[in-house]
Amino acid sequence: MVNANPSNAPQTHADIAVVGAGIVGVACALQLARQGKRVVVIDRHDPGQGASFGNAGHLATEQVFPIADLSILKRLPSMLMDPMGPLRLDWKYMPRALPWFTRLLLNLHPTPFRRTVAGIRALNEGSLGAWQRLLKTIDRPGLLKEDGSLLVFERAESRRALEALQARMRGQDVAVDFWRAEAVHAAAPQLSEWIQGGLFFPRTGHFLDPYRVVCELVAAAKSLGVQFRRQSVQGGHLRQDGIVLTTHDGGLHARQVLIACGAHSARITAALTGRKVPLDTERGYHLMLPNEHERLPFAVTSLERKFIMTPMADGLRLAGTVEFAGLEQPPNMERAWQLHRLSKGLFRRDLSVEAATPWMGFRPSLPDSLPIIDRVCDGKVLLAFGHQHLGLTQAAVTAEHIAQLAALPATTDGQHGLAALEAYRLDRF
Repeated sequence: MVNANPSNAPQTHADIAVVGAGIVGVACALQLARQGKRVVVIDRHDPGQGASFGNAGHLATEQVFPIADLSILKRLPSMLMDPMGPLRLDWKYMPRALPWFTRLLLNLHPTPFRRTVAGIRALNEGSLGAWQRLLKTIDRPGLLKEDGSLLVFERAESRRALEALQARMRGQDVAVDFWRAEAVHAAAPQLSEWIQGGLFFPRTGHFLDPYRVVCELVAAAKSLGVQFRRQSVQGGHLRQDGIVLTTHDGGLHARQVLIACGAHSARITAALTGRKVPLDTERGYHLMLPNEHERLPFAVTSLERKFIMTPMADGLRLAGTVEFAGLEQPPNMERAWQLHRLSKGLFRRDLSVEAATPWMGFRPSLPDSLPIIDRVCDGKVLLAFGHQHLGLTQAAVTAEHIAQLAALPATTDGQHGLAALEAYRLDRF
């Protein structure tokens, strides 16, 4: 642990301090350690205890479009009034959320929307390969099941919307096949006979245990000398020879810092760079059903009910609800239990909720639906946050990009010369 001393001088030195021990921060720490860097990871919680613990477990490479479109304006009344809706805006949080939503709507106009889709697609296209490489290096390829995923529909009138989505996805080179009801039931026979068909995405997959993935990466990082410290970062400042982070029990000095603490990244980014980032959080819920094994062969999403079901080692996870209510409001776990109610009718036999556990976590979201992956302040500050609901999907490819940025010599702020990362720069805000 770092201890304060009378002069308040930092006592720990590292090549790079990683703020955030979620899947993105841990994956980055491992890649940086492989470059021979001395790495310290700091988080107020144990590794993987935030959104990385409770995500849907879906490697969502097919999701190249942002979660919102211009129809969000029509849905705003229901977002405010329906506490159980799939997309929820807490009315008490609306005054704080309004500037963020305004920027979101501006980014849905054609030109910025195309930039967003291109940015998401570029990361997603590299995500499966990056995960394959990362899991192979730690000898744990079996943690990822590369068996595709399915989006099903139940109402005949939904078919036109599904076919339109298929056309849009093919326009973005997303691998997608239309499955008739017979193909759906052959692959997933426990699904209801009322399922009309769906879209199958062959280049996707799911993780059997997202939390274990973090733990395995932590073990690999520790074997390379990475230190993990459970501390709260309260602030920081730049020095000529690097950065100093202020923690609750002292300080830490490093040549570089990586800010990868998800929804909590805005404050430390402002302290070190002077830039105010429009970061908000999509509060996501899941319901874990430990007695539901072998119901599904792969992740299945309902088009009409707007949630996902992912088979895992510990049971079946229901997830997918989005709530905008900030970081301070207590969770509304009824939203998690609502997922079970949504599942009724999707199977020939209802799912068991015996010993089920609800969960809520924070997904870091920027109004253009793209993360920040950048190197600023003459290379002293690296940034990797804002991946919204694609943090697990994009963690491994983000780590490869951060390793590239960290290896560069000192440059003028943001001018790292990596064209592939232009869409994710800090100075776009």
